[in-house]
Amino acid sequence: MSPCNAAAVETLDAWPAWREGALALVGPPGSGKSHLAAAWAARAKAAVVSADVRPEDLAALEGPVLWEDADRAAHGETLFHLINIAARPGGALLATARTPPSQWRTDVPDLRSRLNALPVALLHEPDDAVLMGALMKFFQERRIRPSEELLAYLVRRIERSIPKALEIVAKLDETASAYGRPVSRALARQVLDDGDEGDDHKD
Repeated sequence: MSPCNAAAVETLDAWPAWREGALALVGPPGSGKSHLAAAWAARAKAAVVSADVRPEDLAALEGPVLWEDADRAAHGETLFHLINIAARPGGALLATARTPPSQWRTDVPDLRSRLNALPVALLHEPDDAVLMGALMKFFQERRIRPSEELLAYLVRRIERSIPKALEIVAKLDETASAYGRPVSRALARQVLDDGDEGDDHKD
């Protein structure tokens, strides 16, 4: 794990010792929130709820809960329910968001103090090491051995996003298969130029 996100992962892995049983996992798109949250949900056997979940839908929930895109939700009775669930024995709440809880909108004064007090694990956009590791993993899953030259080129060119890394590996694999060509830096340049990918990172 790259040092840029090691602290966030360590905080996430500290479950079930989170304060009040709750944690907000915050980071920009492509920072790996969904991947880390899904891994936690599988480990904790958590129920997964979306931003538009209603309070009445939470009545049957008892154990850990993963609340995705929490910063897009209406923060009122639903969040009170989720925080209360987290505080029960065996309960927990992991909320993913692009912004910290202190910036989430709410018109409920009592809820504002709870949001401000919610512990945060902050993820940053992938650095070179994280992005290269993700690319290598996605290539290996497709039984492709990328050259160091190819990996370095992609890290310079593509958007700093784990989903984008997965997307470009799939595109390279599909293009190579369609045209009977090896997955190489030359093919990557063609694919990226054709798709106008990574204009800000061009050689």
